[in-house]
Amino acid sequence: MFIRLAEQHRQFVQDLVMNLQALAIVLENRGYLASCYTCGSQMNSASFMVSLGDNHLIRFLVSDYGITWTEMRDDRELMKLEGAEAVSQLQDLGNLVKFQVKPSEARPPVSNPV
Repeated sequence: MFIRLAEQHRQFVQDLVMNLQALAIVLENRGYLASCYTCGSQMNSASFMVSLGDNHLIRFLVSDYGITWTEMRDDRELMKLEGAEAVSQLQDLGNLVKFQVKPSEARPPVSNPV
């Protein structure tokens, strides 16, 4: 059972990395500064970043060890999420692409400073 769960987790991470790479490409094509870096060809980790303008930055890290979403403005951390909450936060970012919002029209979510 545990071997099966470990393999499912590895597959989940690989799928997430592939989707992050695609999201970075689409965001760049929409005019955002975005990048997604991976180590090696096994796609077991990635560092995704996108600038939403006005010193507003999103960093999403994924690996076998964990998943984190960090939102920063003016080099200050506004919000940090982990696990499933971090993955669900990607939906809002995906909506920027889905609804074709341009960087100048993007409105950051209201967050309380940490």
